[in-house]
Amino acid sequence: MCSRFLSLAILLVLAFASRAVADGARELRVCADPNNLPFSNDREEGFENHIVRLVAEELGAKPVYTWRAQRRGFLRETLNAAVCDLVPGLPSKLEGVRTTRPYYRSAYVFVSRADGPFARSLDDPVLREARLGVQLVGDDGANSPPAHALARRGITLNVRGYTVYGDYREPNPPAAIVSAVASGEIDIGLAWGPLAGYFGAWETPPLRTSVIEPLLDGPQPMAWDISMAVRKGDETLGEAVDKALARRTAEIDAILAEYHVPRLDTPPTEDSSR
Repeated sequence: MCSRFLSLAILLVLAFASRAVADGARELRVCADPNNLPFSNDREEGFENHIVRLVAEELGAKPVYTWRAQRRGFLRETLNAAVCDLVPGLPSKLEGVRTTRPYYRSAYVFVSRADGPFARSLDDPVLREARLGVQLVGDDGANSPPAHALARRGITLNVRGYTVYGDYREPNPPAAIVSAVASGEIDIGLAWGPLAGYFGAWETPPLRTSVIEPLLDGPQPMAWDISMAVRKGDETLGEAVDKALARRTAEIDAILAEYHVPRLDTPPTEDSSR
């Protein structure tokens, strides 16, 4: 009898050990920004966090995050240094990595108050009179596509820049441009669609958004397909994520709608924040 119980105990220990090893083998290592809503944060509240969770479920894996602020060198120090195996929310066909199939397409948008000036295109005369805000990208404050488009039109004196990095000690620093519209500091912001759609919808009353036209103005497009990325050459994981994204398309679309992401791959609406 004692021998039988001992054998059973050994089997249970081995079973739990095997399960632990298997669970460890099913980790999906992800690198993301811990303070960058609506995309991601370290409480996994961003829409990219939710989409990663769907992909992990399809792969039979558990997402395990390495958090790193998305600054210059982010991919070099994370994905390409083998710190993680997957990064969500990157432009499709980005050089130096293997990007997946796109799971949404968005654009820069005008964001304004319901009672304020409203622009319909980059050539709208209101842009020469209203107080404008544009996003500055990178450690060196490089201009975003809308900023370049305004400069080509000679619209500079009434433009204020808001860095996408902002004050990283505060929550959600890229939202500063949307807050500036809501407070009346500026009349119209020209911002990346998912950011403007999400934070604009939280304002009272909600801010209105419209896609910046034309979508191609000079060398820099206003619209981008967005993918996830794995290391270049990692076709096994890349193809698996491609299939996962395809299988969970309906759920991904629902998540993007919940976060008020302006979409160019779905029927457009005049105000994507509603």
